Amino acid sequence: MKFAAGVFTALSAAGSIGGAFAFAPQSINGASSTTTSMFSTAADTPTYTFKKSEEIFAEALELMPGGVSSPVRAFKSVGGNPVVFDRVKGAYAWDVDENKYIDYVGTWGPAILGHADDDVLEAVTKTMAKGTSFGAPSPLENELAKAVIAAVPSVEMVRFTNSGTEACMGMIRLVRAFTSREKIIKFEGCYHGHADAFLVQAGSGVATLGLPDSPGVPSGATKATLCAEYNNLDSVKTIFDENKDEIAAVILEPVVGNSGFIKPDKEFLEGIRKLSEDNGALLVFDEVMTGFRVSKGGAQEYFGIKPDITTMGKVIGGGLPVGAYGGRRDIMEMVAPAGPMYQAGTLSGNPLAMTAGIETLKKLSADGVYEDLERKSQKLVEGIMEAGKKHGHSIQGDWAGGMFGWYFSDEKVRNFAQAAKSDGEKFGKWHRMMLERGVYLAPSMYEAGFMSCSHTDEDIEKTVAIADEVLSQL
Repeated sequence: MKFAAGVFTALSAAGSIGGAFAFAPQSINGASSTTTSMFSTAADTPTYTFKKSEEIFAEALELMPGGVSSPVRAFKSVGGNPVVFDRVKGAYAWDVDENKYIDYVGTWGPAILGHADDDVLEAVTKTMAKGTSFGAPSPLENELAKAVIAAVPSVEMVRFTNSGTEACMGMIRLVRAFTSREKIIKFEGCYHGHADAFLVQAGSGVATLGLPDSPGVPSGATKATLCAEYNNLDSVKTIFDENKDEIAAVILEPVVGNSGFIKPDKEFLEGIRKLSEDNGALLVFDEVMTGFRVSKGGAQEYFGIKPDITTMGKVIGGGLPVGAYGGRRDIMEMVAPAGPMYQAGTLSGNPLAMTAGIETLKKLSADGVYEDLERKSQKLVEGIMEAGKKHGHSIQGDWAGGMFGWYFSDEKVRNFAQAAKSDGEKFGKWHRMMLERGVYLAPSMYEAGFMSCSHTDEDIEKTVAIADEVLSQL
């Protein structure tokens, strides 16, 4: 079912429209995020049905564990069954029932230009004619490596992998090799892939220090993983004090995207930088989500804090499987074959992923790209928070570049413990009602949302109007 004509009122009129209200204009880098009332008093938005999706997912349950290839896609935390996608383009997705969605998941972050960008597709098609994988050096690797090194402040050399998890696996081995220490500090609610050493308080709510989050993870694999509280510098200092000269690295998401969306205090990042230096430990930013997403140089450019090692993925592959880790030359020269720290991959640096990444980063170099992403993210978040408060809901939200999130919570969320206290039941109902009206949001309150260059102001205004309707019924 398509959006019915007349569901959304004209949004350009000044002042109040039928009881809806305008909020004060904001400005970021000179770009106005002003919109006159984004709320509509028109008839309820028609809701979708999912007959084909239900049939396909029922079959998938017999073929794959939980019917999916990655757990969050199963909608377990929001209730109901997932919709099955047929195709994507720009800011939109269509499911097998021909329902159209404004998509704010963006294949979990990579689709920063929008889905199936014409220029990226054209470049990948040309490369594909030469072969899909070489298993040998390619000039495309050099080109993407130079683009990454030029953009990311901490990166002097880079190693490409096939996923963010694989990049983090290489990174943890590297920091231990370089420092000749074993222990690492991570943060509650930060996710660094599904390697054994990282599955400790990785956003799932396991509260006991060093207890694996998954069966099958040996206790020995997590013994050297110590957890601190995000945005709490004292908790990091305590761990350093109790483990003198034993910490190899502090590893964190510089903006948390795996506990919802949590921004750090800049003083927190500055404090961790100093504590790491004072204790001979390396500082690692996991920028798999934030890299080329919150700014061209990632969160480290956004906040002005330079780590020693950075992990990347998602955007740098332009929608194809990719990961990378990079940093100071003296550290990276530990990696084989330049040094003794071994890591390898059959498809690493494959020409299709390199091409998609090159073309994506070229387009992200245009003037004003990140200012516009931030403007649109702010407009969406503020519009939905205004709608929530209008209808009596406690709702918190924030954004950075093309990344954002909300919580149904009375307090501003600064760490995982506070995120876990937000209203998950309400979030599940909100998610389903938004989905049924054509807005595709991440199916978990512990996942961030993503804005793309293809989203228009009209898309955002439609989303806020639908949210206003849903929140009035929630």
